Amino acid sequence: MELYIGRPSDLNGRLPREIRTYDFLDALGIQYYRTDHERADNMEACNVIDAVLGVRICKNLFLCNRQKTRFYLLMMPGDKKFRTKELSSQIGSSRLSFADPEDMLRYLDIEPGAVSIMGLMNDKTRTVQLLIDSDVLKEEYSGCHPCVCTSSLKLKTADLIHVFLPATGHGYQTVILNGEE
Repeated sequence: MELYIGRPSDLNGRLPREIRTYDFLDALGIQYYRTDHERADNMEACNVIDAVLGVRICKNLFLCNRQKTRFYLLMMPGDKKFRTKELSSQIGSSRLSFADPEDMLRYLDIEPGAVSIMGLMNDKTRTVQLLIDSDVLKEEYSGCHPCVCTSSLKLKTADLIHVFLPATGHGYQTVILNGEE
């Protein structure tokens, strides 16, 4: 794997959702680093990607309430355990579960394995509420997928919060997850 600055020079074979991500970031003037890789199906593969980027890629979970009337994108450090009860009490939504792949595609134009904050650029109805663990906000850089699971990006966290999110029309709620029982 190599580390590149910005978009690929050759876009052949890239999915439209990935190209739209680069177009969006470039239009906003956000600098980003990128690496291409095989689909990462285990933590060892993720650790290699993290090392190339020099950042920890966030764990991104797409959640919903039981009635499927509220959808959430949770960004948290990859090494923390997710506890539904811990999050539910902070956001006032009980019975959280993982949302269906169909909802992920409908609202974020993302498929399982590629869930990312970048998908919020596709949520034109602002249906999805972004939740960010406080530890993610402490990091200078954040890592995420460009709406596909075969590339990863490194961006300044401040650019995500102060440039990217406003451009998508989304805000965020800070949550504090301990990952303990």
